[in-house]
Amino acid sequence: MIHYSLQCETNHKFDGWFASATAFDGQHARGLVTCPVCGSSTVSKALMAPAVSRSIPAPAIAKSAAPATTAHVASGHPTQAELRDALRALRRKVMSEADYVGDRFAEEARKIHFEEEEPRGIYGEATRDEVVGLLEDGVDILPLPHLPEEHN
Repeated sequence: MIHYSLQCETNHKFDGWFASATAFDGQHARGLVTCPVCGSSTVSKALMAPAVSRSIPAPAIAKSAAPATTAHVASGHPTQAELRDALRALRRKVMSEADYVGDRFAEEARKIHFEEEEPRGIYGEATRDEVVGLLEDGVDILPLPHLPEEHN
């Protein structure tokens, strides 16, 4: 897994987790990386500090060098693990009970919606334009959540 700090054209900052740098590039090129605040697909990687491990302990910082104000940080909502487990279970259930149709998702979803095929659960990939088209046609779809696996 790879983590990127991202921002949209209106400077909303958010994080994204991807299976690899190539996965990010592919999703970004297809317009699937969008701002969770405004929905913009004009998204770029934001400057972020590298994660560097140290083999020796960091030197102690003198108390006088400490900032005068306190930073506000969050460790997550108390039910974060429960929600993550529920989303992971949902993903497993869909993948075990539905048919994988790959990049033919939009085509297959329309056939099922317009009763050209028997109703069945499907999952696959779709471009941003295909997703917009499906929603405009009244086809009920939901994104299948991708969650960062622990201990990567």
